[in-house]
Amino acid sequence: MSDSNNYLLFSDFDQTLSFHDSGIVLSELLRIPDFPERVAGLANIHLVQQGGELAYLLLHDPQFRRVRKEHLIEVGRRVRLKANIALLAEVLKDLDGRHFSFYVVSAAPEEVIQSALEGVVDPAHIYGTRFRYAAASGEIESIVRLPAGYGKVAVVDELRANAAIGQHRIIYVGDGSSDVHVMLHVNRLGGTTIAVSENRYITPIATRTVLSDDALSTLVPILEDVLRWDSGKIRSFFEAHGFALHQWDKIRTDNITLCATAADGMIQ
Repeated sequence: MSDSNNYLLFSDFDQTLSFHDSGIVLSELLRIPDFPERVAGLANIHLVQQGGELAYLLLHDPQFRRVRKEHLIEVGRRVRLKANIALLAEVLKDLDGRHFSFYVVSAAPEEVIQSALEGVVDPAHIYGTRFRYAAASGEIESIVRLPAGYGKVAVVDELRANAAIGQHRIIYVGDGSSDVHVMLHVNRLGGTTIAVSENRYITPIATRTVLSDDALSTLVPILEDVLRWDSGKIRSFFEAHGFALHQWDKIRTDNITLCATAADGMIQ
């Protein structure tokens, strides 16, 4: 297969391939209360890169300091994943003669992602937060890598350079504010960005938005915008894999709030 047929597809993990934040699952496992409030507090003071709040808590919060590698692996087993991730990974290997290398780039702990996607995504293709552990106690000592904010941009650039492919043959899929920097970067390179939530920070940035509980649905904008398939061919493709596009609504929504001004000449 020629280099011109190779693409890179990067996906976030928490709430992109899964339904819930892995930090919430971890806090429930250890019965640590108020996880959303702790994350919101860190986000409000901008102490860490957006998306890196869990890593900060694991290093500095007394209640999270007791987390060990086995806890993170157990969280991965408990995470509820979106449907058909394995089929998505398989289909991407040869899609109309094109090969899409599938990578997961996320601020979630690497052990969580590897455990959740065991047998589905090659561990070498998973770039999560990597910790250094104390040999004697197993306690988290430090962070080796944190792919959050600009950290995701660095990972994407490194993997693209290693693959030696054109800038425009990059696809990034994400759901939240921590994906803003990397989506802007991929857009600037001429790649494709797909939002899988209605997050107000990324939907204006992403080239397409797909709302679905099925990971396979992210193929729709890839088939349409990257491979230039028409809707009939896309429907036939899904039917060939045992699925029907039961509901495919393409909607653009402008949410507008008008406030009357007190300026002279304006209607009150």
